[in-house]
Amino acid sequence: MGKRVLLIEDEPNIIEAISFILSRDGWTVHTHEDGETAMDKVLAFPPDLIILDVMLPGRSGFDILRDVRADTVTKDIPVMMLTARGQDKDRDLASRLGVNHFMTKPFSNAEVRDHVRNLMEA
Repeated sequence: MGKRVLLIEDEPNIIEAISFILSRDGWTVHTHEDGETAMDKVLAFPPDLIILDVMLPGRSGFDILRDVRADTVTKDIPVMMLTARGQDKDRDLASRLGVNHFMTKPFSNAEVRDHVRNLMEA
């Protein structure tokens, strides 16, 4: 089972919460806060799982997801997207772009942990 997650998120409280939850579950959590350079981080050391915010400075999570799926090195990495905007059009776009799971904020610690576990078992 993979144990490295890259959390691409710009809200400090969410970074802290998810890092804490997953670290306690045995994951090594790397974080990145800028959409513009997110793919550089993904490609430099491809993680076992990506948790990706939709609204980031520089580029949207949708743009990053599109790039992840287009790259032969990263195309099969499971991606879980987070957003405060849980509108159907956002879910539909994420689905078309190849997201593995879409979660709206706020979420519980157990939800995040359980979905990460499920994605890695799939």
